[in-house]
Amino acid sequence: MSNPHAPFYPIIYVRGYAMTQSEQDETTADPFCGFNLGSTVYRSTPEKDRPAKKFIFESPLVRLCSDFGYADVYKDGLDIVDPEWEGPIPARSIVIYRYYDEASKLLGTGKTPPITEFAKGLSRLILRVRELVCAHPESDLSPEDFRCYLVAHSMGGLVCRAFLQNPALGDEQARRAVDKVFTYATPHNGIDVLGLNVPRFLSAADMNNFNRATMAKYLDLEALFKKTGRADWLPEEAFPSERFFCLVGTNRADYEAAMGLSRAFAGHGSDGLVRIDNASVWGTNARGQVSAPSATAYVYRAHSGFFGIVNSEEAYQNLTRFLFGDIRVDVWVDVEAVHLPPEIQGKPVNALYLFELLASPRGKRWYLTRRVAEEDSPACRNHQQLIDPENKNARKIYLSTVFLANRARVNPERPSLAYGLTLGVRVPEYEVERRFWADTHYEGGYLFRDTLIVEMVPPQQTGGDWTVHTGWQSDQAGRATQALAYKTLRNGKIEMRVAFGGKQAPGIQGHLRFVVSAWNG
Repeated sequence: MSNPHAPFYPIIYVRGYAMTQSEQDETTADPFCGFNLGSTVYRSTPEKDRPAKKFIFESPLVRLCSDFGYADVYKDGLDIVDPEWEGPIPARSIVIYRYYDEASKLLGTGKTPPITEFAKGLSRLILRVRELVCAHPESDLSPEDFRCYLVAHSMGGLVCRAFLQNPALGDEQARRAVDKVFTYATPHNGIDVLGLNVPRFLSAADMNNFNRATMAKYLDLEALFKKTGRADWLPEEAFPSERFFCLVGTNRADYEAAMGLSRAFAGHGSDGLVRIDNASVWGTNARGQVSAPSATAYVYRAHSGFFGIVNSEEAYQNLTRFLFGDIRVDVWVDVEAVHLPPEIQGKPVNALYLFELLASPRGKRWYLTRRVAEEDSPACRNHQQLIDPENKNARKIYLSTVFLANRARVNPERPSLAYGLTLGVRVPEYEVERRFWADTHYEGGYLFRDTLIVEMVPPQQTGGDWTVHTGWQSDQAGRATQALAYKTLRNGKIEMRVAFGGKQAPGIQGHLRFVVSAWNG
């Protein structure tokens, strides 16, 4: 029997790290641990001296309730884990994992348990939610068919991974119940301060939770860590990488924690605390080889605060489309050739190519993903990687994943789902024989930049055909008129390719590659 509530499963929110006793007490005093915080401002440009724009976002909690009929589980002053609790809960419930209660001086001992205990507590909470949902008279649900979502901010994502990846930290039935995991700004590969990973010996305030060697232990990744020095691996046998989403923040300037010292120590290419390169996970197969990147998107948001990532429209849209959407599109760029300026062809050249991506659905004021050089978030490849015939994988560059939703269509009568995708490849700073080559270089220029409109109609019945049209805006602004062929992959997904660039020098040419599949079908 399948779950009749799909895709609207219970959501368990796991908040992030609280460092000091006062922060832990403040967390304990908040019934929703920050999931109820909204926002009225956003940055449209990375220039902090420009005024913010007004944009009201009520909060993830309020919007999940108003848009999708979810509700919190608190009743008569009680939480579902309290011994006095009575009664079931519906499938569309939002449950807050209040793991800092025990650590606070308000409701606990004032002593913080290790992260491994937080992971075990998450396992117990999932089984409790399963018990109460299955007991609801309208659930029509067996424990075997129960499913839930984990949504986590910052260290909360590490709590989720510890529970999922380490068999010693939870119940197998609880792990099987998790359908998808969404993380906001989680330091999946630890936290770096002034370019160095948090040391293992720094046990004060549990800071060593973000040391990679410590992480490898509680994430059950010690063998992979010894080989790679990284902790951002997600073994497919523990949890499928396809069901895991990482939302990465790129706004360092607006993170005000520790009076701005945090963003200074984290440095460029961060959200003010977590470095962009450390904020996603990669699937690995049984042989320890990379199988696939998790779904990842980038938003110009800080780790927390007025411009924080959790309390943002962009994050909410990525969250709800990942949980409830209809189409998944993984966006890759395949580079086929780079053409140097004629004057330096045949010479030893060093250059770094920056691949930018902006993706926005039709009729919206925000980006689902935003990777640009000014925010330190583009994908990067050096010249040698792109010309080495033995390194084909370096020319296959994952950019982001976009989820589309039928319910979000501007015109409900129009069957297609559409979005605009801007691809840019910045002109590199060429170095010839280790010296900057200034001729024909213009700072901020592009080897290629254009916007592609993609409009697709999924099959209207099982086994039917997709209808896809595209159009570069330099050819026809605002329209997608070119029919696009596709091929069906062995896994049932479809793959489409759109050529970009040309043979001009300097220049670049290749294909945008879209791997598309029905989602929640």
